[in-house]
Amino acid sequence: MAEAALSRLRNLPSVDRMLRHPDIAVLMEKHGRLEATQAVRKTLAVLREELQSGVAFDEGMIVASVLSRLAARASTQLKPLFNLTGTVLHTNLGRAVLAQEAVEAAADAMRQAVSLEFDLASGKRGERDDHVRSLVCELTGAEDATLVNNNAAAVLLVLNTLSQDREAIVSRGELIEIGGAFRMPEIMARAGARLHEVGTTNRTHARDYAGALGPQTGLILKVHTSNYRIEGFTAEVGARELARIAHRHDVPLVNDLGSGTLVDLSRFGLRKEPTVREAVEEGADLVTFSGDKLLGGPQAGFIVGRKDLIAAINRNPMKRALRVDKVRLAACEATLKLYRDPDRLAEKLPIIRFLARSTEEIRQQAERLSPVLADALGADVAVESVSCRSEIGSGALPLDTIPSFGLSLRPKGGGRAVEELSAAFRGLPRPVIGRVAEGALIFDLRCLEDEALFRHNLSSLRLGEAL
Repeated sequence: MAEAALSRLRNLPSVDRMLRHPDIAVLMEKHGRLEATQAVRKTLAVLREELQSGVAFDEGMIVASVLSRLAARASTQLKPLFNLTGTVLHTNLGRAVLAQEAVEAAADAMRQAVSLEFDLASGKRGERDDHVRSLVCELTGAEDATLVNNNAAAVLLVLNTLSQDREAIVSRGELIEIGGAFRMPEIMARAGARLHEVGTTNRTHARDYAGALGPQTGLILKVHTSNYRIEGFTAEVGARELARIAHRHDVPLVNDLGSGTLVDLSRFGLRKEPTVREAVEEGADLVTFSGDKLLGGPQAGFIVGRKDLIAAINRNPMKRALRVDKVRLAACEATLKLYRDPDRLAEKLPIIRFLARSTEEIRQQAERLSPVLADALGADVAVESVSCRSEIGSGALPLDTIPSFGLSLRPKGGGRAVEELSAAFRGLPRPVIGRVAEGALIFDLRCLEDEALFRHNLSSLRLGEAL
């Protein structure tokens, strides 16, 4: 047995011989000599171990293994996929899909040098915020504006600028925690602000804020509880009244909207959310909000409000560490310009288009795809068109869902078979991500636009034995 294994090892081709193989020579042109050499060495090392147990081999098998190894190393880890989870703004799946105009603007910024911090009129150094400042002010009614890399950074920067070593007054019912271990009290501590809680979890009154104000107060912070809602015996102080209280004591009011929106969502059949313009008109000195949630752009955090406070924020050394690059800045500008034509927003902006899709349109799509899935999956999986409800996601309108339609894929094996089915769809060239509920894999079709690509993708589906 040992002699047979030694004979097989002697017949194993050398690294140099495999590198001279015509198919691998082609791979070297594509991936480089170093990558190809490492792939051959690793393939031969694995085969050398397997030969001990009597595995047969030929050069064609080695070439195929090298090709597979190189393809795996070259493939992107940030894979495009179909989001059929029913959560439109899914944080784990990248939140907002960008408009074509934003994609093209970002691509142009990547391909060439741009006037990022160069004033073409004067020929001198400029400010990168200038590319969106006037546009943001136009859309929000604010005096001035700046932006950083996300809304958490915006809140951190505002707190550090206006309330370092001073008190930040906030209602106990607004001390939120969102995904990724973002807790408002901890952000305040990192910013150097001293938290001063007022009121109780469910009820906070104007007198609570007024009683907390003093010489150590840096600001009053109002936080939009975007990812939960307290109902029942509750009371809160509205932003307009809170602005009056703050201004009587010459203290700035900061209103963190979280998933800020620039348009009234009720025009698209959704529950109304406070817009940034309304927050400015209500008297907030600064308003912070996200760029990649309901606004529908790339990840960014906007700060709008009083000119003197924005100037102070821009002087903070932390601003440079939190600034956005040319690619996101270009995508932000292009996205914001779409809001100048609100009548065509649902046509141009994917997040609005997804949220505004009619239930009937989605139902018809489910009816078209149901037999296609049934044919691809075979008799072991029952496929049914079902009604479901979509979530907006990313903390926006947490209790609101939208009627939708989808496909229920129920394996006859049940239990583990559902997980196997879900894994099979995740393993497709373009992964399909749904949700498992009540013994079935559910695909909510609200966000499915490229139906032809979805159908073509199914040709690569391979089901495991568990089904």
